[in-house]
Amino acid sequence: MRFSQRLDAQFYETVHRDIRDRMKAAGIDLLLLDSNDDVIYTTGFSHYTTERPVVCAITLSDTFLLIPELERTHAAHQKIAAESIVYFEFPGIVRPFDVLARAFAGMKGTVAYSHAISLARAQQIEATFPDAERIIPSNIVQQMRLKKYPEEIRLHREAARLSDSMVEAGVELIRHAMRRGGPLPSEIEIESHVSRHAMKIMHEEHDEVMLVQGLASGLVYSGARSAFPHGMPTGNPVKIGESIILSLGCRVGGRAAESERTFFIGEPTSVQIGHYAVAFEAQRMATAALIAGKTCASADNLALAYIRENGMGDYLLHRVGHGMGIMFHEPPWVEGGDQTVLEPGMITSSEPAIFVPGFAGYRIADTVLIADEGPDSMTVYPRRLDEVVIQ
Repeated sequence: MRFSQRLDAQFYETVHRDIRDRMKAAGIDLLLLDSNDDVIYTTGFSHYTTERPVVCAITLSDTFLLIPELERTHAAHQKIAAESIVYFEFPGIVRPFDVLARAFAGMKGTVAYSHAISLARAQQIEATFPDAERIIPSNIVQQMRLKKYPEEIRLHREAARLSDSMVEAGVELIRHAMRRGGPLPSEIEIESHVSRHAMKIMHEEHDEVMLVQGLASGLVYSGARSAFPHGMPTGNPVKIGESIILSLGCRVGGRAAESERTFFIGEPTSVQIGHYAVAFEAQRMATAALIAGKTCASADNLALAYIRENGMGDYLLHRVGHGMGIMFHEPPWVEGGDQTVLEPGMITSSEPAIFVPGFAGYRIADTVLIADEGPDSMTVYPRRLDEVVIQ
């Protein structure tokens, strides 16, 4: 049976109902959302973000989507959960927000806009609704997105499966080259290979693939370059004796997951083994601490304290993790400064790491669902030392 990425109309009806309940409680009559991720969340419409505004407008009874003419057919093809309001172009003889104003002529209640809207667009909104009683920012949708609906968790779980498969594909590419005795692949060759691998699976096994920016990609960095987190892949070939980080992920139905492992190209040295042991245990502790009822800060504090206690505090460059949803990085933040209480249905990464300047980085990352019964790691690629040696 093929996997469908498309969320059905009933899902969006539920989302809209829950948004309206929050709007009523906050006294909001019209809510405007213009970020790519909020638009996907509320309407199912995926588009390439440009200077042309795409704005979801939700009232207490209806949902609309302001789109440019060039997106009209695209929106219809995606069967979006909103009625289209179309303008021709940007900046436009008739400006986009003037078209929006006509659709809501005489709006006198409270108009709210997402915190993600730019200052320039906030000013346009104020000019669009001169009769509004109030025009205020609102984080209604951002708060809703912290907890995932069951339909979304299904998409995240499939994205996690594919992310693990991307890691496996990268390992096999390196292993095959080593056994063949030829040159080893470069970082960029590995990244390109694993991205194509994930997209091939989607098109062979999935129906109604939602095309989004960052559909499948990753960060691949080896040797001393791996000491720079978020380093972009280069033409640098991997080398026997070095370690390599495969930080890979994808979005299924617009929902993200990532799987990340550190591998050794050939038998590791005692120094490498010592570094890896600390990173391994810190990540195990971090995942185990992602418990409903505890704070994000508590997981971060626990894992980073372990790294510092083992004399590697100077090698710390970042927090334990971040939330994942439509975006790879979104709230909550698994960091000492975030006192958000973890709740079932939240999804975060677990990725404490150490980065030894001029030598190597060591990071293991999983996509973890907060569940009533405890942390549920949706990515499961092996991580024991003997399982991450490529020969």
